[in-house]
Amino acid sequence: MTETAVFSGKFYMDGNFEDLTIEVEDGIITNIYKFRKGIPSKRVEHAILPGFTDIHVHFRDPGETEKEDFVSGSMSSVFGGTTTVFDMPNNAIPITDYNRFDSKKASIKGRSYADYGLYSMYTGKNANIISEESAALKIYMGGSTNSKGAEINYENDSFLENFKKMIVFHGEMQECLNMGALPEIHTLQEHSLSRGIECERESAQIIGKMKSGNMVMAHVSDWDNVHNLENRFATEMTPHHMLLHTEMNLGAWGKVNPPIRDRSIMELNRQAFLDGKVDILSSDHAPHTEYDKESIEYGKAGIIGVETRIPLMLALVYKKILSLETLVRTGAVNPAERAGIKKGIIQKGYAADFCAVKFSDMKRINQERLHSKNPFSPFHGFDAIFPQDVFVGGEQVISQGDLVEARTGKYLAFK
Repeated sequence: MTETAVFSGKFYMDGNFEDLTIEVEDGIITNIYKFRKGIPSKRVEHAILPGFTDIHVHFRDPGETEKEDFVSGSMSSVFGGTTTVFDMPNNAIPITDYNRFDSKKASIKGRSYADYGLYSMYTGKNANIISEESAALKIYMGGSTNSKGAEINYENDSFLENFKKMIVFHGEMQECLNMGALPEIHTLQEHSLSRGIECERESAQIIGKMKSGNMVMAHVSDWDNVHNLENRFATEMTPHHMLLHTEMNLGAWGKVNPPIRDRSIMELNRQAFLDGKVDILSSDHAPHTEYDKESIEYGKAGIIGVETRIPLMLALVYKKILSLETLVRTGAVNPAERAGIKKGIIQKGYAADFCAVKFSDMKRINQERLHSKNPFSPFHGFDAIFPQDVFVGGEQVISQGDLVEARTGKYLAFK
């Protein structure tokens, strides 16, 4: 049975806000025309942006659901205007074959507020058992949470050369990490030194020589490592690598891989993003429990961010620091395009994913009001603008800042 809906409001389309009426059938935009009175529609207030896509989240489900699960993670997503997420494969039991992939997919079904895709992890030795339904591949060039450095001949791997979907790299080379590791780490500065920028630079140079097509270098922590390369890959950056630095008093909650860097590098990263040089804005949402973050020395690496990624940037737009065009391109258009989904643009044939924003409603982030199972955020106290209303495939999931109890998020099948 076909489900139809009609919306009207000031939509961001082709770089401008226009008063439009948009017709939707089965979650897809079928018609767009100038608003005219007398046509029945659901009127959406405030500025309406396309729904945002985050290609880099760790919802820890299954296996570590005391940290996060798909209900709490996807709830956090939609509260932040993110209508589609791609979940990483470094679960407690890594997603390295089709059986594990199918098990994870089945366990998540019917539990998500946002649409979602699932990664598989490529180790260099599991090409024949990767699920064909994988949304993308994740390659850990160096070890991090629940993962170790992959053993791959990066310049001559036929599986990667022929893989058509997105390939995302954790860009820190393992041998370099081994050589630079400090015997003890007590500060964020020491964590940064222990996983030095040279390990990221080495990985960027290797990725740049690969023959694969749709490649993304995840969470670039030092723009100097990539900006001089003739890149064959897209660059991804996180809010924490352009808003946080090692001199801040963040404790273990600021520990992440790759590390946040010193103030000068942070400022370089931020300027590259503001100048429109970065391709993709992701959160690398990676929650841990308070026990996991007991100290910098022994604490696990990871920062939450799926709920604050877009609101932090919307505040910069309101302050006229960041252009709205850059935010929409890096947070909605490019990630969806790289992932191979028709989202991120208000256009016929694309998903009816929207978020309505009241730009004057800026407030300080209060971590006690975030929706992660472990909401401790290094962005506590930062300015942010959270969306008022959010729609996924034409279905409203946030109404005037409150959750609509309908987990309508769909698995995005990739064949």
